[in-house]
Amino acid sequence: MSEMTTQILEESLGKIVLVRLKGGKSLRGKLKGFDQHLNLVLEETEDTSDPENVKKLGVIIVRGDNVIIISPPPR
Repeated sequence: MSEMTTQILEESLGKIVLVRLKGGKSLRGKLKGFDQHLNLVLEETEDTSDPENVKKLGVIIVRGDNVIIISPPPR
């Protein structure tokens, strides 16, 4: 993971991020932690794959292998 990626994720800690996963699933949650493999810990997580049926997931760990995109909060 590049230094810039690490810096952006560190600045996003405690903030809401959008995560797109393999298979088309989309998540929105507060970033609580991450590691060099891009494994993520999210809390207050919601599955936003179907905007008409948003599901609350709570605290989850996302395996980095499944992450396609992480969108940090607007600055």
